[in-house]
Amino acid sequence: MVLNGPNLNLLGSREPAIYGRDTLDDIAVRLEEQAATLGLELDIRQSNHEGHLVDWLHEAGARGALAVLLNAGALTHTSIAILDAIKGINVPVIEVHLSNPHTREEFRHTSFVARAAKGTIAGFGAASYRLALDAAAALRQ
Repeated sequence: MVLNGPNLNLLGSREPAIYGRDTLDDIAVRLEEQAATLGLELDIRQSNHEGHLVDWLHEAGARGALAVLLNAGALTHTSIAILDAIKGINVPVIEVHLSNPHTREEFRHTSFVARAAKGTIAGFGAASYRLALDAAAALRQ
């Protein structure tokens, strides 16, 4: 599963100097192509609502997903509910960020997601998702 949080529906137009010009749909198309070459099926979702992300993490656990690529957006820095959801499932979560939060505002330096994630890939723009998918595929071995 590839889960995207608040404001990621605005990719391509929201602060392109930070997040790039690729839309979430652009990223999804490239991920689907990559997944096909890796023999993986993707379920890509986006919501501006914290509860949806929590429910989807639970769903990933119930379905026995190989992994979750999670870009929780600003909820990365605030959501204990998402942290608890990650800790409550037996599915590796790979935290994804387009920018490098550690080079940005101080409040972005704290990640509740990272406290339970298998790993974090950040700072490579849209390529962060491709790198995370490669990491997820490697978990099969």
